[in-house]
Amino acid sequence: MNGGIRCSLFAVRYFYKMQLETFPNPRPGRRFTITHINPEFTSVCPMTGLPDFGTITVQYVPNEVCVELKALKYYYLDYRNRGIFYEAVTNQILDDLVGVCDPLWMKVTAEWKTRGGIHSVIEAEHTKA
Repeated sequence: MNGGIRCSLFAVRYFYKMQLETFPNPRPGRRFTITHINPEFTSVCPMTGLPDFGTITVQYVPNEVCVELKALKYYYLDYRNRGIFYEAVTNQILDDLVGVCDPLWMKVTAEWKTRGGIHSVIEAEHTKA
């Protein structure tokens, strides 16, 4: 019985979509670049249902806030079982991150493992007006 409860609590925690969080930029007057690399990103091909593996690189120049890494990690995990095309996931990550941290500049690069003999790299970029 206890194992079942623990599994249920794990399932609730695992499938709970973590909200992206931020913290204040420690040097708001200085222009600097932050790079976060996730070499273990996984999503699902919406056509075949097979897993897609890739590396997501987020580079940005923060404005007033920076992205908190634990929340970013759990945000990425939310894609593990989501059927989504390469182009859509890259742009969705950019949109979500820009929405929470309003950076001066941000670029998301998704480099996907070779599948069917094709290696894909998708880049999406935002510059604050």
